Amino acid sequence: MILTDREIRIAIEQGLIKVRPEPPHDAYSSTALDLTLDKNIRTFKVAAPGNVQVFNPSAAGFNAKALIEDVTESADLEASKFALAPKTLILGWTTQRVDLDLRAKLAARVEGKSSLARLGLAVHVTAPTIHAGFKGQIQLEIINFGNTPIRLSAGMKVCQLIFEQTLGTPDAAYSGQFSGQASS
Repeated sequence: MILTDREIRIAIEQGLIKVRPEPPHDAYSSTALDLTLDKNIRTFKVAAPGNVQVFNPSAAGFNAKALIEDVTESADLEASKFALAPKTLILGWTTQRVDLDLRAKLAARVEGKSSLARLGLAVHVTAPTIHAGFKGQIQLEIINFGNTPIRLSAGMKVCQLIFEQTLGTPDAAYSGQFSGQASS
């Protein structure tokens, strides 16, 4: 069952969903909550000519978080007029920190904004689920599938959260390698 704007507001008022900073009135649509893009992003380093890089997620001891830290570098959207080139992937975060109280029996899905999708901008590759018990900023896999660069700005509406009721309470909150993630 998907929560409506009214039910999202009630859950926030009851502390079952925490969103910081608090969302303005215009962040709500009938069944979603808009989130904005943080100023911190990570861009992938360009490999030296002739140096082919291959990621092997099936290798023993593979650690996605450590690999990402190694092959990307930090950039600040406020310090530059960043235009995402076509066919380019970056990592970003929502400005907002979202906490889904385990007692709420809620999970969420992060989805792109249709106005941006029509330009070719996607905000998640295959990871839309925000698990029950999640706490932190939401990391976005942002890619420009279009043919024209897209200017990204800190504070722009970049995605929306769709909250869904779970059947029961999980035994444990989300505790994966990206638990408690933050942009800086």
